[in-house]
Amino acid sequence: MNPRLRSPWRLPPSNRSRNLGGFTLLEILLAIALVGLVLVAMNTFLFSMGELWGRNTDVRLFEQHVRAVTRFLDGELRTAALPPAALPDSTPIAIEEIRPQNGAMENMLTFELPGGSRLFTWPDRPLPEVVCSFQARPGEGLVLLWHSRLEKNFETDPPRETVVTPLVTALAYDYFDADFNRWTTETQLKRDGQNEPLLPQRLRLTFTYGKMTREGVVTIPSPGQALPAF
Repeated sequence: MNPRLRSPWRLPPSNRSRNLGGFTLLEILLAIALVGLVLVAMNTFLFSMGELWGRNTDVRLFEQHVRAVTRFLDGELRTAALPPAALPDSTPIAIEEIRPQNGAMENMLTFELPGGSRLFTWPDRPLPEVVCSFQARPGEGLVLLWHSRLEKNFETDPPRETVVTPLVTALAYDYFDADFNRWTTETQLKRDGQNEPLLPQRLRLTFTYGKMTREGVVTIPSPGQALPAF
């Protein structure tokens, strides 16, 4: 071949063979070693995170349960206290004497849910104007007592009962003392000068699971906190 016709871009044979030779065995071994180290580090990280996550599963589930029950009670009380359930100049949340199925009359926090609640299981079609009360019972938990004003034997029959959670072991009441500008927690309802029970400002629930104990606080809304009708 005429040297003058040779392409100026054609590499000499020695350079062309060196560029097309690929990775050397040493480079391949180093790459495999680096990939192995990365995989080992990732597996160690994932296994350690899984161990830590599983170790605290009971704690997280317990705390989620406390928050869920607290939000549920807060929502039910707000439903009872805010329009359209709460009527003008009414007392949607009060302390009333309720006779549960065990027959012992007791003063309980009582409110009314016009549309009922998702926890209610009716023997027949659901009824509106449901009167509800809370009671904490040892060995049973937090019990919701409920029956409709439209039932034939509303005044005589005891209300139905639904266990909201078996993990509530105590129910206390928070009162704000405006004279001393402080909160006090009572295990029983406070009474006024006429020995009438006073409505607290907050409910304090004690949840117990094994050796773990948590508290949930539910604010009792008043009609004055209702949203405007326009």
